[in-house]
Amino acid sequence: MNQNKGLFVVIVLVVALLAAGVGAAGGSAAMYFLLRSKTSSNPAQVVTDTAQTATTSLRVESTDIETAITDGVEKVSPAVVTVVATLPDQMGFFGTISGGQSTGSGFILTSDGYIITNNHVVDGAEKISVIFQNGEESEVQLIGTDQYSDIAVLKASGEMPATATLGDSDLLRPGESVIAIGSPLGDFKNTVTTGVISATGRSIDTGNGYSMEGLLQTDAAINNGNSGGPLVNLAGEVIGVNTLIVRNSSSGTTVEGLGFAIPSSSFKAIAEQLIKTGYVSRPYVGISWQTITPTLAQRYRLGAQWGVYISAIQAGSPASDAGLQRGDIITSIGGVAIDESHPYLNILFTFTPGQQVTVEYVRQNQKGSTQLTLGESH
Repeated sequence: MNQNKGLFVVIVLVVALLAAGVGAAGGSAAMYFLLRSKTSSNPAQVVTDTAQTATTSLRVESTDIETAITDGVEKVSPAVVTVVATLPDQMGFFGTISGGQSTGSGFILTSDGYIITNNHVVDGAEKISVIFQNGEESEVQLIGTDQYSDIAVLKASGEMPATATLGDSDLLRPGESVIAIGSPLGDFKNTVTTGVISATGRSIDTGNGYSMEGLLQTDAAINNGNSGGPLVNLAGEVIGVNTLIVRNSSSGTTVEGLGFAIPSSSFKAIAEQLIKTGYVSRPYVGISWQTITPTLAQRYRLGAQWGVYISAIQAGSPASDAGLQRGDIITSIGGVAIDESHPYLNILFTFTPGQQVTVEYVRQNQKGSTQLTLGESH
C-alpha cells in the first residue's frame, strides 16, 4: 500500500455481549479507535485494512469481558451454597400437614463456616442444611437473623471448600457488569446469570411499615431460589446479596429484569453484629401501630394526613414513660416527618438505643410533643 501523508480515521464500535445459555445480556462495550495512517493510492484498501483492525480489536475486547466473567465465576462459585430450610409440621382440620421445605442460596463468608443468606429463606425453619458445590450436604446452625435488612447468618462445621471475598458496593456505577449465582427453584444449583447494575440506592416498600433502602437494581436474571446468593463484580468480589424480584407493577403490568440486591456496604455490618451477638440492636418505642395515609385520614376524619396510629402501648415502655397514649398519631420523630417517602421504622432506625428524641403527635385533633428515650430491641 502506497503511503504519503497523514490521515486520521475514527471508528466507533458498539458491542453487545450475550451470556450463552442464561438468556441475560452480559453487558456492552464501546471501543474507540483513532488510527493514524497515511493516504493511499488505493482508498478501498485503506477501508479494508481499517475494518480488519477494528474486527481484531473487537474480538479482543469481547474475549476480555468473557474471560473476566468466567474468572469471576470460578473464583466465587466454590463458596456458593444451596440453603434448604425444613419447615415444621402444622395441625390442620384433618390432621397433621407437612411443613415441607423451602430453598434458597447463600455464600461462605469465613473459613470457620459463617454463611450469609436471606432471612426470608430460613424464617420459621426448624432445621436448616446447606449443599456445597460438590454436592455434600451438611446441617447448619442458625446464628441470627434480621427481618428488616433480610439478612441471616448460618454456621457450618468442618473445613470450608472456599470463602467469598467482599467488594465495595459504594464504588459501583450503573452500567457495570455483574454476575448472579444461586440455585433457582432449588434444583439448578450454582446457576450463573449475568447483567449490569441498572441503578443504585433503590428503595422498595415492603408493605410492613418500612422500606428496604439503598438496594442495588440489576437486570441479571434472578428467580425463586436465588435469594441469598451473591451478586458479584468482574473481579469475583461479592458486592450484594440477591434478595427480591419484581414481577408486576402496582398497576398490574408485568415487568422483566427488575432484580434487587442488598449492597455489601449494608449487609457486612449486619452480618458482623449477628456473628458477634446473634441479633441486631435496634431502637425500641413499645407501641403497636397502624400506618396512617391520606386515604385513611379522610375516611376516618383523622387529625393527621401521615403518621402512625398507636393502637396499644406496652407497660413500662419508652412510649409509656414519655406520656404517649392509645389513639395518639405520631407524626414525626427527631424532627423528621413520617410520610410516604419516610416510613416510621426507617426514621426510627436512624437513631440508636438510649438516644433521646422529640416525638410529635396529634391527640384528639390537637398537636403535641414529648421527649422519648429510645429503648433497645433485638
